[in-house]
Amino acid sequence: MADKVIITCAVTGSIHTPSMSPHLPVTPDQIAAASVEAAEAGAAVIHLHARDPETGRPEQTPERYMEFLPRIKQQTGAILNITTGGGLGMSLDERLAPALQAAPELASMNMGSFNFNISAAARALKGDVQGWERPYIEGSKDLIMSNTFVQIERGMRELGDKGTKFEFECYDAGHLYNLAHFADMGLIKPPFFVQCIFGITGGIGPDPENLMFMKSTADRLFGRDYRFSVLGAGRHQFSLVTMGAIMGGNVRVGLEDNLYLAKGELAPSNAAQVAKIRRILNELGLEVATPDEARAMLGTKGADQVNF
Repeated sequence: MADKVIITCAVTGSIHTPSMSPHLPVTPDQIAAASVEAAEAGAAVIHLHARDPETGRPEQTPERYMEFLPRIKQQTGAILNITTGGGLGMSLDERLAPALQAAPELASMNMGSFNFNISAAARALKGDVQGWERPYIEGSKDLIMSNTFVQIERGMRELGDKGTKFEFECYDAGHLYNLAHFADMGLIKPPFFVQCIFGITGGIGPDPENLMFMKSTADRLFGRDYRFSVLGAGRHQFSLVTMGAIMGGNVRVGLEDNLYLAKGELAPSNAAQVAKIRRILNELGLEVATPDEARAMLGTKGADQVNF
């Protein structure tokens, strides 16, 4: 049971494309502003991807991240979490490069290879669709998100040497066992921040029973050495993260995971999603963690120890 609930906000990601929502942050200015607003609304952790400001296509160059990381740090106390998943089809070198340069407090770490199929999102394409968008989305039908044991170990060692902790992204039960394998090796140390992801085609489904199963499996593998968090993709976002919070976990929202605030209503901002889950948590009598409380809960090194 969490002492307080950590809200993570994933502000842009690499799944949704600009034609799906006019509110998706794309430029460095937009990503920085969205991150600051989400932190002000109550997010203790900001999960970050970068995009080409001209096209909105996911981009994973350190230079692009440096256009917004220092600005967010200057304006918020939030923990900044850099993806190592990057975008579809990127090499491991590309995926790791921003986090290796920035040495953030947190970085995401996918815990296994799997079929990562987001082709159904193509039906959300509308209006002025850019040439790269449809092939990028529909091409995921033939994509394996590669996270071999060698790749995971490399990321853990190289980022761990910089004092970075991880948001361990687990898309299925086997990923929890992969995490336990690396814990048994002594390569990573608790507390483990375990982000269980539901609703991506190729991963575990968004059923309440699956959430309970993942939680009980993590309990068995990690005991009191971990912090449980829930990510529900698309329309499953708020129902699943609320259930996870009731079960003692932490929550993740944001336009990376879901473009909507309610059925048929596009979220006007990341901050609106943060404000909504914060209201739900308050109604449930659950307290929201501040960034410094989240640092204590996750054991991160502190914002003064990063390279930006």
